[in-house]
Amino acid sequence: MQHDLILAGGGLANGLIAYRLAQLRPDVKVTIIEAGPTIGGNHTWSSFAHDLTPAQQEWTSPFFRHRWDRYSIRFPEHGRTIEAGYGSIPSEAFAEELAKVLPPERIITGMPVVALDSTSVTLADQSVLRAGCVIDARGQRPAKSLDLRWQKFLGLEVELAEPHDLTGPIIMDATVPQYDGYRFVYTLPYGPRHVLIEDTYFSDGKDLSPQTLRDHLADYAKAQGWEIVRIIREEVGILPLGIGGDIKAFWNEDSIPRAGLRAGLFHPVTGYSFPDAVQVADLVASLPDLSAGPVFRAIRAHSIRAWEARGMYRILNRMLFLAAHNEERRTILSRFYRHPDALVGRFYAAKPEWRDWTRILSGKPPIPPVRALKTLLNYELKRRGSKQP
Repeated sequence: MQHDLILAGGGLANGLIAYRLAQLRPDVKVTIIEAGPTIGGNHTWSSFAHDLTPAQQEWTSPFFRHRWDRYSIRFPEHGRTIEAGYGSIPSEAFAEELAKVLPPERIITGMPVVALDSTSVTLADQSVLRAGCVIDARGQRPAKSLDLRWQKFLGLEVELAEPHDLTGPIIMDATVPQYDGYRFVYTLPYGPRHVLIEDTYFSDGKDLSPQTLRDHLADYAKAQGWEIVRIIREEVGILPLGIGGDIKAFWNEDSIPRAGLRAGLFHPVTGYSFPDAVQVADLVASLPDLSAGPVFRAIRAHSIRAWEARGMYRILNRMLFLAAHNEERRTILSRFYRHPDALVGRFYAAKPEWRDWTRILSGKPPIPPVRALKTLLNYELKRRGSKQP
């Protein structure tokens, strides 16, 4: 079987590339390879309405199985509902839509990639597939060039005994006890008695105890007056959050085209990756030459532009992870959510205006200014020192 483009990893980023090429350039022979039993794995991807352009909303719309007109946040000091759209994609829906546009023989599952370069992949059965280009999107890999922290979570999709009465998602319920960084519970109401609830942490480390988080979710459901009668599915995730790093050095580690988390493409503060994956799918589909060199250069340039444009987000993360102590992390987020809906939307979409940063950084600081400035200065001195020969 001939391959023009091989996509190593059948997750969000490569799945969207395959889908967009099937829409716009069905003549391109695309093959997607996933180590797990199904395309998309066991995940839920979400997006705010303002994250995407109207054209992007249109072509990605078949994937969304759940949409809401509003979402809410909760903190000990205040709570609010934000009148903005939000949608979610379960991985089974993602796999279903891809199967509609790709021939079955072009979707290979249950077959790990054990080696690859920019034009070939070696599979676990030692077969070798060759193409004009290989894009590696097999998730986050160790990256010494990037300074990362982590958003980690365990979610339970459950059926309740009685209706939950939610009118939209709870993006952050930070009224819960705080430990292991900044903790909140995330809830998506799929139906009157059907919800996904996730115990989530912005943490310095990647360690996660599944049973502890299950217990936390059971306690949370009880506190909401919810009786869980059936667990439908469990989902675990660890997502990168950006503190700093050298994105050009990151891309100089090899010359293999990459996408998704493997390309350093994620929102530095929230960890969301769907908007970036949509942009890369559009980018790849627009390239006149889909050979390895042009694809590598195009995605590399896009990743570097995105990283450099988001420097203020990483400064905020330094404040959150390096300068803030204990409850101060929650205070920082609580303060942010007092800003207008439009500012919050631009922040999530990674499309802030300069006046937004003025508003975010103004007012009484949640961290003592001397400590904050000292933290930022020490980080910058350490970064520059690490670059010395």
